[in-house]
Amino acid sequence: MSARAHSLVQLSVAGALLTLAVAAPPAAGQGHAVPLRIATYNIHAGTGSDGVFDLDRQAAALRALDADVIGLQEVDVHWGERSQGLDVAGELARRLGMRVSFAPIYSLDPVTAGSPRREYGVAVLSRFPVRSEANHEITRLSTQDENPVPAPAPGFGEVTLKVRGVPVQVFVTHLDYRADPAVRVAQVADTRRIMARERAARPGARQVLLGDFNAEPSAPELGPLWRELRDAGAGTGGTYPAAAPEKRIDYVAVGRGVRVREAAVPEEAAASDHRPVVTDVSLTRG
Repeated sequence: MSARAHSLVQLSVAGALLTLAVAAPPAAGQGHAVPLRIATYNIHAGTGSDGVFDLDRQAAALRALDADVIGLQEVDVHWGERSQGLDVAGELARRLGMRVSFAPIYSLDPVTAGSPRREYGVAVLSRFPVRSEANHEITRLSTQDENPVPAPAPGFGEVTLKVRGVPVQVFVTHLDYRADPAVRVAQVADTRRIMARERAARPGARQVLLGDFNAEPSAPELGPLWRELRDAGAGTGGTYPAAAPEKRIDYVAVGRGVRVREAAVPEEAAASDHRPVVTDVSLTRG
């Protein structure tokens, strides 16, 4: 091979290597953090603080959040008259152009044979495809039984998303509302156990917990949650009741590898009896 030909081969190989280096994605642990906007909203089955069922108003409130992922609580799916028998989760997803994953707490036989099941629970709306979903059981004190006792029941929803290459496990929950914290104590223990198990099953996945915890941040029963999670809304305003919030009981909580950039409680006082929480975060890679 002539000296000139040998030089041309070297230049071609160098050019090819440079092209591969430019085109190749960053290795694990490299590259920029991934931005994500997440929110939580107790939608009161579509009914506003004025007692009026209005999905148009609620869809507008959700759209205004401009969130990529939204956790919803108090979601009716063909439940009954209060929500006009609608699939509220599906309707909101359709109006916002988002994917939906619904996790029922209750799934009851219909009043009329042949009608859809009457369901009530939590949901996740997402701009990203849902890679997997689960409806976990945690301790509950049923509102549908005359003499309930604490027992495992579904309604702790989970979806796994891939957000620009980063796996994210999103959990949505609605903790017990009663003044006695005993059931919430059990629910927090269940939540930590389930999230730890799911974290171990998917090393490197980022975790987010969204929900109405029915307790303020300093409540002793919530204390164990803050060992693994960060309260992203710390320092923001109250969320309940929506018209004149007196306490903060709605949360975006984030795990390792999720950096909180900004959080807010929008001044939405009409679409539900709660106010939403919206948070901008960055997801680290690797």
